[in-house]
Amino acid sequence: MARVMEKLKLFVVQEPVVTASCLIAGVGLFLPAVVRPILDSFDTANQVPQPALKDVVAGVTGKARD
Repeated sequence: MARVMEKLKLFVVQEPVVTASCLIAGVGLFLPAVVRPILDSFDTANQVPQPALKDVVAGVTGKARD
């Protein structure tokens, strides 16, 4: 185990950019597994109704809807 830690320390010193990149990737893979269930546990499941497509098109084009 000590030999593995020694090699890991040597790798961190020799390749700091690769080490930082691996650390960022690990955080990026870990966060969705933790954050998504927390967000789902909040009682904000009330969905906002979607507007009608004609209202969206009228808003984008600037034309009054019929």
